[in-house]
Amino acid sequence: MKKHELVSLEEKHKGWASLCVAHIRLPDGKVIAREIEDHGSAVAVLPYDPERKTVVLVEQFRPAPFLTGAQDHTLEVVAGIVDETACAAAARREALEEAGLQLDALEHVATAWTMPGISTEKLTLYLAPYSRADRVAEGGGVDAEDENIRVIEMGVADFVALMAAGDLVDLKSLALGQALQLRHPELLA
Repeated sequence: MKKHELVSLEEKHKGWASLCVAHIRLPDGKVIAREIEDHGSAVAVLPYDPERKTVVLVEQFRPAPFLTGAQDHTLEVVAGIVDETACAAAARREALEEAGLQLDALEHVATAWTMPGISTEKLTLYLAPYSRADRVAEGGGVDAEDENIRVIEMGVADFVALMAAGDLVDLKSLALGQALQLRHPELLA
């Protein structure tokens, strides 16, 4: 059986993310062109307090939803790019930077392509228990990155209600919310 073959790769833009056009020969011999965005792998983590039955989310400006006119800010789980070799280390770093949480245990949920039709990003998803004592900093993101993140702690029941009402529109947050409900149903009791 013939396989796909990379014929050429043209870099069109290089910055925080890069955009290239891949020319690929299909098994039938036809050559197609596909745009590919690359910014590396990412992590996302949903911190939850099993005693108080709360979760920590972040709200921040996102240019793409703003550009489409959909909204200025999104409510979502803590997330970021993997700069280290270990996804767990990146999840802990992002939780501290964005939410001021010092996380210890991480429960791996999944590692999956976020948009395989256009992006090389693989996203590793975690759930992570925390307590009040784990809130060691204010959070808010890195000043140099102009993140201006607002940390929001809410009840698990309120979080689930946001999902059910269609008011949580970030896919990684929905996936982790579903995982929290399936893996830790006691949080809704």
